[in-house]
Amino acid sequence: MQVAGVDIYVNHPVLHLGATDWIPLSLALDAAPAASCDTHVAVRVRAQRGLIKVRLFTEPQASEADGPDPEFITVFDGSLLLPDGRIAVGDVEQLTRFVHRVGDRGEFNVCVAVDSPGPDASAIDITIARPGK
Repeated sequence: MQVAGVDIYVNHPVLHLGATDWIPLSLALDAAPAASCDTHVAVRVRAQRGLIKVRLFTEPQASEADGPDPEFITVFDGSLLLPDGRIAVGDVEQLTRFVHRVGDRGEFNVCVAVDSPGPDASAIDITIARPGK
């Protein structure tokens, strides 16, 4: 079920999502469409050519129409530690930032899918669930 959505304008071709604390300097995207550490995911996106559409889903989905786009390509599927139970999505300059509470603090299974992996990505679907759900 979709629980949140936001359109973000980015100056740099990277969008971060994950814990609300600082993004580790060791999180390097290099040439990959996405990179992660234990608390954050960096996703390569299309910069300065329009808004990046971000949708946040929780499991289970009520219906296929209310779920993530099945045509999107997964660039990250793993776990993230969210120390305060909130997920933040924003640009690397931290000028635009969206924060949403997803539960109590702890570890969450996160799947990040994009419409076009790499520098042309303009839409991101994030699905988040507690482990075992």
